[in-house]
Amino acid sequence: MAPTHTILTQPAPDTSIKPWTYTDEQYAQIEALRSYAHSLLLPEDDPYHKWEHRWLTKPDTIPRYMRAAKWKLEDGKKRIKGTLEWRREYKPDLIPPDEVRPEAETGKIVINGFDKDGRPIIHMRPDRENTQQSPRQLRHLVWCLERTKDLMPPGVESCVILIDYSRTTLRTNPSISIATKVLHILQNHYVETLGRGVVVNLPMLLNFFYKGISPFLDPVTRDKIRFNPNLLDLIPKEQLYKEFGGEFDYEFDFESYWEQICSTCKIASDGTRVEDPSPEHAPGHETPVTLVGDHDSTPLSKEAEAISSAPLAEQTAPVA
Repeated sequence: MAPTHTILTQPAPDTSIKPWTYTDEQYAQIEALRSYAHSLLLPEDDPYHKWEHRWLTKPDTIPRYMRAAKWKLEDGKKRIKGTLEWRREYKPDLIPPDEVRPEAETGKIVINGFDKDGRPIIHMRPDRENTQQSPRQLRHLVWCLERTKDLMPPGVESCVILIDYSRTTLRTNPSISIATKVLHILQNHYVETLGRGVVVNLPMLLNFFYKGISPFLDPVTRDKIRFNPNLLDLIPKEQLYKEFGGEFDYEFDFESYWEQICSTCKIASDGTRVEDPSPEHAPGHETPVTLVGDHDSTPLSKEAEAISSAPLAEQTAPVA
């Protein structure tokens, strides 16, 4: 099969997505945090109100913060308040693609494919670093995290980050300083978004890097990182790059990749969303994606039922 420039934007057809389920007590805590978070909403006349409201009303947002807080309501309140303040300043869901486009040109971060649990995969290649350390590098990573949220099927709340260190040198490896900033954003403002971290082809020379950032990893994040696992155990062979032993012969071409990721996620040039006014694309005209439990007869959680019964436009609302 000839190499392709087409990225994979949906999980393999036989993927079984298993949504989170909660006890009645946990639902009560989720609702309590939801009520608190909505009390913090910006007024409707604020230009950012629409985007803040979208993020808060995503089915996964509030449950993720309660899980991250280990079901301690006061900690959940502190965490979500901190993220609301950060999002108001950073506006991660409104980053214009042209702002971060230079960071994407070499393919050092590419969103492509899904694992066996239906989680989108962020491929990182440190050897393809093409810019100097700057706030724009972090903005690009955040932009990519937002796009993985766009691509998550209903019931999926996390992504996979796969870091390939082949051909990476000390010069191209990110500094511990930039890595700790990335970890701060991921652990504080994208809680429960990292489903699995996979590191492959790590040379002995760079072991110090992971020792250096280890103190900044919370135990939950640390437990999600695997070094040199059998990738075929995690990713369907038809979605795993050929270089890793899979059947997906993907060849990066920047213009093609950039057009596909922006188009699929409906990102407008100013960072907002492209609206399709045609009747056949209006909410309610699409076929919802089906969620599956461990078995076809497994009942879905209340959160999952809300997702699967919503119009597709709401299921895939392009916010974090």
